[in-house]
Amino acid sequence: MALKTTQWDPAEYLDSSKSIAAYLEAAFDDGDPALIAAALGDVARAIGMTDLANRAGVTREALYKALSPTGDPRLSTFLGVMKALGIKLKPRAA
Repeated sequence: MALKTTQWDPAEYLDSSKSIAAYLEAAFDDGDPALIAAALGDVARAIGMTDLANRAGVTREALYKALSPTGDPRLSTFLGVMKALGIKLKPRAA
């Protein structure tokens, strides 16, 4: 008997500012830039790519490209997205 699986989409579970912050914190703790960009992409899909792009001051297409698996967002885009999400970055010693 074959194992039946379903695709899991983290965006379906990012339904509060607390869950979004915890999800992004885990990605940042890992430290992999690709994982951080992917997590930001999941959050953007959860809250609405168009809305987030408008609040971040970029086009929807640019945001899709920046947060794609092959994307490499500019610092200004990254900071704009974080500000639009209401998340502040705080440096801390490792």
